[in-house]
Amino acid sequence: MTQTLHCEVGITIVAENGARYNLQSGRNGRVDAVELSGKALLIEALPKSGGNKFQVITPQAIAAVRGTKWAVDVAADKTSVFVVNGRVAVGRRTGSHSITLRPGEGVDVEAGAPLTVKRWAPARVAALLARLGQ
Repeated sequence: MTQTLHCEVGITIVAENGARYNLQSGRNGRVDAVELSGKALLIEALPKSGGNKFQVITPQAIAAVRGTKWAVDVAADKTSVFVVNGRVAVGRRTGSHSITLRPGEGVDVEAGAPLTVKRWAPARVAALLARLGQ
């Protein structure tokens, strides 16, 4: 079973059963990030004026959105990010290099491995989205 959270800034978060996460709010008191330490979240963010970005922070990565729908999955030693629609910038928590994912693309962020954009196989996409009730 999933849990759905609706934040006041046009952000919807669907959490996989048992997902471990904490919502974070910025100076304006609105939720602008979520720290995810286990399992998966599906985030849908409506485009906002002013260039505000919503971020998902994991032990391995930071994924920042620009109006989109995407999933983030955290395992013991890696973070996987998949974009359903829109665009998401993904980088390591340490370092300034990031890559941009487009619809149908994903990346696995692991220590010592390059950030490689890949088109995910339909079976992998279906398995992750099924865990999120999609």
